[in-house]
Amino acid sequence: MANGEEIAEQIVKQGDEVRRLKADKSTSESAKKEAIDKLLKLKLAYKEATGKDYAPAGGQQQQQQGKKKAEAPPSNQKSGDKGEAIAEQIVKQGDEVRRLKADKNTPADVTKAAIDKLLKLKLEYKEATGKDYAPATGGQQQGGKQDKKKTETAPHPEKKEEKAPVQVEKTAVDSSPSRQLTIHASKSSPPVASALALSLAGFSLNGAIQLNDANKETFLNLDGVAISNDVAIARLISQSARNATDFLGKNIVERAKIEEVVSLCELISEGFLSPDALSDVKLEPSGFVLTNRISLADIALWSVAHKHQQVKQRFSAHYNTLLSVPRLSEGFAFLGMETNNKTNSNEKGAKKQTKDEGKFVELPGAEKGKVIVRFPPEASGYLHIGHAKAALLNQYYQQTFEGKLVMRFDDTNPAKENSHFEEVIKEDLKMLNIKPDIWSHSSDHFELMLQFCEKLLKEGKAYCDDTETETMRKEREERVESKNRNNDPAKNLAMWEEMKKGSERGQQCCVRLKIDMQSNNGAMRDPTIYRCKPEEHVRTGTKYKVYPTYDFTCPIVDSVEGVTHTLRTTEYHARDEQFYFIADALGLRKPHIWEYSRLNMTNTVMSKRKLTWFVDEGHVEGWDDPRLPTVRGVMRRGLTVEGLKQFILAQGGSRSVISMEWDKIWAFNKKIIDPVAPRYTAVETTSEPVTVTVENAPADEQADVCLHPKNPDAGTKKIWRGRKLLVDQADATLFKEGDTVTFVNWGNIDIVKVDRKGDQVTGVTAKLNLENKDYKNTMKVSWIGEVAKEEAKTIPLVAAYYDHIITKAVIGKDEDWKEFINYDSVHYKKMVGEPVLANLKKGDIIQLLRKGFFIVDAEYKKKSEFSDSETPLLLIFIPDGSQDIATKNDRDKKTAEKKQKGK
Repeated sequence: MANGEEIAEQIVKQGDEVRRLKADKSTSESAKKEAIDKLLKLKLAYKEATGKDYAPAGGQQQQQQGKKKAEAPPSNQKSGDKGEAIAEQIVKQGDEVRRLKADKNTPADVTKAAIDKLLKLKLEYKEATGKDYAPATGGQQQGGKQDKKKTETAPHPEKKEEKAPVQVEKTAVDSSPSRQLTIHASKSSPPVASALALSLAGFSLNGAIQLNDANKETFLNLDGVAISNDVAIARLISQSARNATDFLGKNIVERAKIEEVVSLCELISEGFLSPDALSDVKLEPSGFVLTNRISLADIALWSVAHKHQQVKQRFSAHYNTLLSVPRLSEGFAFLGMETNNKTNSNEKGAKKQTKDEGKFVELPGAEKGKVIVRFPPEASGYLHIGHAKAALLNQYYQQTFEGKLVMRFDDTNPAKENSHFEEVIKEDLKMLNIKPDIWSHSSDHFELMLQFCEKLLKEGKAYCDDTETETMRKEREERVESKNRNNDPAKNLAMWEEMKKGSERGQQCCVRLKIDMQSNNGAMRDPTIYRCKPEEHVRTGTKYKVYPTYDFTCPIVDSVEGVTHTLRTTEYHARDEQFYFIADALGLRKPHIWEYSRLNMTNTVMSKRKLTWFVDEGHVEGWDDPRLPTVRGVMRRGLTVEGLKQFILAQGGSRSVISMEWDKIWAFNKKIIDPVAPRYTAVETTSEPVTVTVENAPADEQADVCLHPKNPDAGTKKIWRGRKLLVDQADATLFKEGDTVTFVNWGNIDIVKVDRKGDQVTGVTAKLNLENKDYKNTMKVSWIGEVAKEEAKTIPLVAAYYDHIITKAVIGKDEDWKEFINYDSVHYKKMVGEPVLANLKKGDIIQLLRKGFFIVDAEYKKKSEFSDSETPLLLIFIPDGSQDIATKNDRDKKTAEKKQKGK
């Protein structure tokens, strides 16, 4: 068996072969795939032989040269001169290509010819020098000679040296070698954050950013994955810097402060948040986000301020401070900004860090390894997306500070508590990948809370009150003291005994804490802390007849269970004073309270009572109905845990209570599923599908195609093709005789004849034209081969498209929510799918080409001895943040119709 070194040499040779084939436009896709497969197998063999992933050797010496290069004599002068001459031609041809691309009037064939010439020059350069061509930057001269004086990849930005191009270093999930990145953007909207990040990190801007008015947005293509957010690209640049921790944070607190600002700026730049979301951001006395230096957060903040006048006015001092930082001068020069070249003393003078309350992640008094947080739901229903936010935030802090998470069932109301829902919540948490360190119930502490209540009654700090509920509410509003407020302790204890018995008299009473009936804070006007309830408790049975209120329970149990940080929504803000009053009155340790905004979603209801009504009235299928905002509902619809996490954490420490639109959360989800969801094909049968007869097609055959065009790790699938192909009626109606149409996963096909009956297409005749590789201006269609073989048989499937259950985005307080119920919120489309779809399992997330993302809700089942009919595959459409119930196919049809009208 070959050793690691021998396999590495084979990998290098095969890698060169793959690059050669990719550069040669005439190479067939099957040849490229065969070469790539061979390369992947060699890398697997290398890992088996060495126990680690293959990675090219670092520095200037590449692994492909191995010992041979060390032993080989240096290149002769003629080779070097030839390389320099070709390099000069490459530079000129590169300029010509950029000029042609910038000129919108340049014909496509002219641009293509120029690009082909550039690629040939680069191949000649490699043949002459033995290595790939790279622009003259950093420590490498254009002719390929090594500049021995310059050995650092990213020299210190303040030194007067040439700077290296930004590169992405290999990571745990990226075994490819470092490579130069090129950011594409519009001249009218340059990538501000990216330019400043390059400058700050000490990278060269030369060639790193290409501005072209043809670019509608900023984007960076990284191994087929397009990153289209300027701030996100700036983050990637910072991560690739030698001194990345300077820009991203040297400890957990710094990283947290930076991440809060950067995340907000990302969302603002994508239009998900208003610039007002930055109103809570506070700067240190140094003028920066951090105490003693500039960071990625400052760059992100400046980039938003540059585009939004209100942010620029709010942070005017910060805006001007960055214009004075010498390390950003190259970036500002690229952006055409005038700078103040005086050294910024604030950057050098470090002052003692001050505590900035309310920041995302920065919990007051938090110590690594000592943080304990808790999630205390009431076991009276299924968790919804608002509960998920609370649970995931608590988990986030648990993991960030390497602390503990307490999962506590708040079972203080026997009338609502249900053991069934405890199991439901446990299952919901499992779905969210949340693993608490400690499980508990509020009822674990009933005896202790009973003793505390009696203590308060004996000390005259609490009293029993038999005032009627409505009267008590009115007295609180009018700040009138109860007739029982000044009862002596003996009378209170007598009433308390009746409460504990659950007698008729006791059921008329409650215990109230004596605080301040004149307080401007309603929560301090003698709140109720105990009430009498005769119902049987799910855990304690009939042992108790009195139960503590949630407000009385929290400060006691949080303290007793060691909770260091109580996370709760801003709606509880008025009760914070009450929380601490109870802790002080009982002599308990006080946890820190950290507030976050409650998650409200548009076009739905979050109330447990309203959700229960939908289920009980049969308007939905159950608690896991995809239209409901329950954890089970949204996950059944295809929301991933990671997508939900990113959506929640991206909101940072904002305390602004707003209703978030669903397209935001689905947009986050798309970023998670798009890179990994395998691609399949289906044809709609709701409208009669059309058979395309390809006259010169080969006999029925199988072919291997990639399951994901940008992710080879997704594997391959087998497709059937031949003389008969099935396409959507919506696509066929757009065919015209003489048109060239690209059939995805095969190639170009010329339309010879279109048979129509009224508005419907009944058949199409076509011819293969695989030699035509121009796919730019062709209509793209998905298709399925009609092959008369059992193994090629299509399978039936049904796609469900769910809409909002409430028609109005936000229902007013005085409006009847039932008037806005959407009674037509689900539609189904019948389709037939390619044979491999029969192998999908429940929960699989896929993309149907040109139709969108779907999750498998029920698996396909073929006919059996027990069933006379096959069960179709049931898919649920997953929104992607840009479309509602309409399919992508529908939008494509509208787009194509517009093009036809414009011709």
